[in-house]
Amino acid sequence: MSIPAITQVSGTAVYIPGADIDTDRIIPARYLRCVTFDDLAEGLFRDVRTDPDGKPLNHPLDDPQFQGANIMLSGPNFGCGSSREHAPQAIRRAGFDAVIAESFAEIFFGNSTGLGMPCVCASAEEIKALGAAVQANPKLEVSIDLDAMTASYGDTTIKVTMPGSAREALMSARWDPIQELLDNSDSIETRAEALPYV
Repeated sequence: MSIPAITQVSGTAVYIPGADIDTDRIIPARYLRCVTFDDLAEGLFRDVRTDPDGKPLNHPLDDPQFQGANIMLSGPNFGCGSSREHAPQAIRRAGFDAVIAESFAEIFFGNSTGLGMPCVCASAEEIKALGAAVQANPKLEVSIDLDAMTASYGDTTIKVTMPGSAREALMSARWDPIQELLDNSDSIETRAEALPYV
């Protein structure tokens, strides 16, 4: 299985405003007892989507207008708090392919890159404008171009940023180190056999 290069992500978006949205809010601790990440989508933002009795709290993710959105918009320091890999896993398994925020916690960013889920930064004003455009038209197509480092919607194009190492890994199909090892297992075995100390 080869790793796909990721140069562009397009689709519809949902805006989840707020600063310092931490990993415990993204996926509450009780969901960390899972053996695999397969069912984490059901816990995504659970404690701010429903009250303790399970009553919906009108979270943007539950708005029918935004069902099927695959790009998440948010504020500064997204994914802060604990380093749990479950947070980006929950976002990815809920159908999101990218996140645009003002900034990201470093470990969350790295874990997201390792899932092939680009996290790009834009200014507060640009995200607010994009969020308003999405709110006005939930079917608005948003496109992130990692080659040009832009995000486009309607007639608007904004500059986005991300660390060059992550951008290069995504665009050159080297973002999944485990799959890269598996894909090159024969070469690894050949090299190991040639080493006198193995």
